[in-house]
Amino acid sequence: MPGRLTGKSVIVTDQNAYSGPGIVDLFREEGAEVHATTRPIPTREAAEEFVAEVGRVDILIANHAVPFEPAPAVTGTDDEMQRIMEGVFYPMHRMIRAVLPQMLERGQGKIVITGSASALRGREGGVALYAAARGAQISYMHNLALEVAPQINVNATAQTYVDNPTYFPAEYQQTQDFRDRLAEAPAKRLASMRECAQTVLFLAGPESDFFYGQVIPFAGGWTV
Repeated sequence: MPGRLTGKSVIVTDQNAYSGPGIVDLFREEGAEVHATTRPIPTREAAEEFVAEVGRVDILIANHAVPFEPAPAVTGTDDEMQRIMEGVFYPMHRMIRAVLPQMLERGQGKIVITGSASALRGREGGVALYAAARGAQISYMHNLALEVAPQINVNATAQTYVDNPTYFPAEYQQTQDFRDRLAEAPAKRLASMRECAQTVLFLAGPESDFFYGQVIPFAGGWTV
């Protein structure tokens, strides 16, 4: 029986980070031809080169992540802000800019940004710089969605409390800080990457054809 993404060519960025592993596995099960990459995207040319290698791109999953150490905003440096933006915002824009021409020419395409719930709700703990970069992703998405509708569907998830190697690694899950954070989530558990990937699949598949500029929180009830 064909999967929901049979015949679709999909790019997944940062395949080993954040939601990447779960997305790659599920999308392949659903029949997609997945072009997953770990390569950095430091320039416009790098993004265009990768897209040229892939050829047709029906779906872009802009999955970008960067490790960071929480710190108060008063000690946040320009270098750290730039590093985080280079990790999650700039490469997202470069990849989107690289796939848009062919999607617009065909009059069809899906772009899904795997964002963070940190952009939707504030919290203590020194995450202002990180949340700012994630907020930039969401603001960009809202406006881009209106630019390219109705031909292209651009939407996002906003996740936290998802078991992933970037922000909830196994060693962190053994700490008191993790237990304190988990107590704040109504779900009282971490979601699996596969659970999160199912939400991304919804936004990438035909079921989301009427969605434009939407953010789906995937945070165990921590934000709505």
